[in-house]
Order: sequence, then structure tokens, then C-alpha cells
Amino acid sequence: MSRKPAVLITGANGEIGQSLIFSLRRADPETRILGLDLRELGEAIRPHCHAAIIGDILDQGLLDRLVGEYEISTIFHLAALLSTRAEFTPETAHQVNVQGTLNLLKLAVEQARWHGSTVKFLFPSSIAVHGIPDFETRESIGPVPEHKWTIPTTMYGCNKLYCENLGRYYTRHYKQLAAEEEGQRIDFRSIRFPGLISAFTTPSGGTSDYAPEMIHAAAKGVPYTCFVRAATRLPFMAMPDAVDAMIKLMAAPAEDLQRVVYNISAFNPSAGEFADLTKAAFPDAEITFSPDVKRERIVHSWPAAVDDRHARAEWGLSPAYDLQRTFDEYLIPNIRERYRT
Repeated sequence: MSRKPAVLITGANGEIGQSLIFSLRRADPETRILGLDLRELGEAIRPHCHAAIIGDILDQGLLDRLVGEYEISTIFHLAALLSTRAEFTPETAHQVNVQGTLNLLKLAVEQARWHGSTVKFLFPSSIAVHGIPDFETRESIGPVPEHKWTIPTTMYGCNKLYCENLGRYYTRHYKQLAAEEEGQRIDFRSIRFPGLISAFTTPSGGTSDYAPEMIHAAAKGVPYTCFVRAATRLPFMAMPDAVDAMIKLMAAPAEDLQRVVYNISAFNPSAGEFADLTKAAFPDAEITFSPDVKRERIVHSWPAAVDDRHARAEWGLSPAYDLQRTFDEYLIPNIRERYRT
């Protein structure tokens, strides 16, 4: 039986995975998508996948079967244990986030060697790779570039930063002392995502999720207590722009790219500004602020703004949604419909 060309998406049930599957299928209905997740894929995305696979990225037997059956040309490795949950189970987070990524990198190398062409590998990193020592420094340093303040204070940030470097190694230096050249390598590309806001999936454990949690709570008519102070500011992006950024980066010619890791962002409102927009859309919304010192400390170790000039210059990052358009055209109509009774 001949092996079948395919795109592998791990963490397919997640916020990013679901949106990515829809976008890839809209762009090319013939795309053969392998959706891999720990849980059964949701009914909305299952029909868009050639194969809906329930499994664990730590299961080497499962990955070996994928290698044997499919010719995987592209990997979007989205599966991860997110920041808040990772702080409660740091050793488990390391296994999932690091060992799982290493397993997928090895799979990519085997695929490249097997079918004789480069395998593209997209890794979603995070602003959590940064570690800013105190609030005063954070407020004074301005937009942070990719190479500065990379001393993370969370297990999630440590995992992401290490995996960025693993990807760089596998792309540029893999087995560099071997007697013979390895031949085809992988083409690893990584985006450091800001906080992501989705109208179609509920937040799932990220430390920046106070923003989407706020509006989902308002739409459901339940009170929300924000765990950071109103003045806290973080970079954010609407989910459609995040997915578009992944697709754009993967489509960029390798010769145009000067690095493997890129900052991206779209807007950086304060939590209070986000609350004001939420209340304008849902006048009965009950939003209060009661900072959780420990969680807020983590948020404040991340940049209030990032420098994304390299992404804009090298592969054309150009978010379509600013903050107001995100509310008016994306969040409000879709979330109202989601919770309509």
C-alpha cells in the first residue's frame, strides 16, 4: 500500500487547532489532514480531517504507525500543556511539552529521510519564554525583541524556549559531527504567540485567558472576577489573525527567513480597557478585579508589548483585526450567537 501525503496537526481539538483545520480546508479542500488529539475530535472538525486520531504524542508506537502509513510533509505541532496547568504539574508539563515535541521532531526527520524532501514543522511558542524581573522594568523597557529577556519564570516558558532551541538545532545543526551529511532536514519555524482570543472555543488554561474569559462570562450572563489588576497590559491577537500568521509563515520561501523564531502581536489593551469594551457590548456584565498575586506575578513577567518587526518584514505579518474590529466584527456577533437562548 502506498503511503499518502498528509498534514499532521497535533492538539487538533484546541482553540488554534480547530481554527487551523477550517482555514486549511477552505484554502485547499483536497488537503489531507491528520487530526491528532487526546480526545475524540469535535463533530464540527471531524468531517474536515482525513483521519481523526485519538492518541498521545508520548506514544511512540502511535507515531511509528503514522510514519509507516502516511507521507507527512507538514507538521503543525499544537499539542501542549498550557501555562496555568503546567505550574501545578511541572514534571508532567515537561514530559508533554518537551518530550512530546522531541518525538515529533524525530518523526519529521524520519519522514524527511524517507521521502527525500524537507518536512516543514510549525511550533507555536509563547511570550511566556520571556522573564522580566519586576513591574517597574516591564513598564520601562518598551516592546521586547525576540532575543531579550529570555529568562522564563514558568515551566511552560522554560519548555517553549527549550523547544525553540531544539527546533533550531534540528533545522541547522542536526548530527553536525556525523561522518556523512544527513541529507534532507526539517524546516522548523516558530511563532511566539501573544494572548489569543477566540469567539468559537472556550479558554482552556492559559494565563492570559482573563481577556476571553471576561467576554464569554458576560455573554453567558455570569459574573466574572478578573485575576489581574485593571492596569495590566498584554499583547493579544484575534484567532483568525493567529491562524493566518501560521499559514503565512509556513508559505514563506526559506530564503526570505533570517531566523526560526518570530514575535507577533496585534494590539495590547489593558484589562480595564477590555472590560470597558465588554460592558459596552453587554451592559449588564458584572466584571470586578481581584488580583491573584501569584498569577499576576506570572503575567507581569511577560512583556507588555513585543517587537514584531522581523515577522512584518520577512514574511508579511499584517493582522487584519485591531482591538475595536475584533470586538465589533469577530467577538460580539459570534459569541452572542454561541450563547443565544
